[in-house]
Amino acid sequence: MESIKLRRSLLLGVAVVTALALASCGRAGDAETTGASGASPAPGQTVAAIPSAATKNTTRIWASSPASIAASAARAVYPAAGASQRPLSVVLADSASWQSTIAGAVLMAAPLHAPMLLTAGAKIPAPSAAALSALAPTGAGKNGAQVIRLGTAASPTSLKSLSIGGSDPFTLAARIDAYQARIAGRWSNAVVIASSESPAMAMPAAAWAAKSGDSVLFSGRDELPAATAAAIKAHGKPKIYILGPSSVISENVARELAALGQVTRVGAKTASANAIAFARFSDGDFGWGIIDPGHGLVLTNEAAPLTAGGAAPLSASGSYGPLLLVGRDGSLPPDVANYLRDIRPGYSSDPVRGVYNHAWIIGDPVAVTDRAQATIDGLLEIAPVTKEAANR
Repeated sequence: MESIKLRRSLLLGVAVVTALALASCGRAGDAETTGASGASPAPGQTVAAIPSAATKNTTRIWASSPASIAASAARAVYPAAGASQRPLSVVLADSASWQSTIAGAVLMAAPLHAPMLLTAGAKIPAPSAAALSALAPTGAGKNGAQVIRLGTAASPTSLKSLSIGGSDPFTLAARIDAYQARIAGRWSNAVVIASSESPAMAMPAAAWAAKSGDSVLFSGRDELPAATAAAIKAHGKPKIYILGPSSVISENVARELAALGQVTRVGAKTASANAIAFARFSDGDFGWGIIDPGHGLVLTNEAAPLTAGGAAPLSASGSYGPLLLVGRDGSLPPDVANYLRDIRPGYSSDPVRGVYNHAWIIGDPVAVTDRAQATIDGLLEIAPVTKEAANR
């Protein structure tokens, strides 16, 4: 009953993203973007104290389908119809390939800043079609395309499109990397090697790629694909960051990579711990390095890899921040809670002079429970710092 009350407590205007989701997708086209029924509470019905769409330190993209999530994230980043709020291009990725969505997130980085929408093969779902119409990509700049199709994604006939193909995830990721380098006018100094077989371990790479422009390339556990090796060589001995433990990318692969550049492994055994390790990590100008307060964060379910690419624009704009993962049951893992405690903001005299954390919650209350959102909100809240606490 408490969960139902929470879900019915959407307050009109409390969450920008909810309004954007309704505007871009429509109630009839994709009902889950509204969360519950959208109806006002009945007379005498108790309204929960914590709205599920947003709290004081969190904003939820309330949607169940990956296509709706991506559409809402894109509209949150580009909310207006004016020329200054229109992207140059929009990326279309096929939801049948989670690898293409993670690799394609790099196109949200400079210079394109292209958000991603999802297709169902050759078909464009209603939320994606509505968002594409609202975003109205200009096609300006060096790129010239309004739509960039990845792999087997659909092709809108009314817009100028460019296709990046590949018969497998390794080739497609390598070609996305080459395209990003051409548009940026240089090869990046670093690449991320992610598992092609363990989506939960690969998910955090999408947020970093969108923010930094460092491409995501894929490897199997025990074999480095030729397409990935060739892509790394094109960078000319870059820094190579393996994301994930040796159980998903082996030490044998790491040794092969060492012949192509300087290799560093960042990772941990579980999906949530792996994402935290990547959020904490920094090496020169690579990595989030978030070990202190005053940051944005994005949280989604570890079993929803398509949301990593779809939500990546939120990590590359606004309150830039890494992707963290909740459990498959939507609960907040203890290690994520402890990490949020570590970076919790504090103030000594006046909270107005403090720094603040903010989290985007990605998905409906099945993906990230209301209880998890409420706990996250509390752990992000700026708190008074006493002399006793400071001396501990």
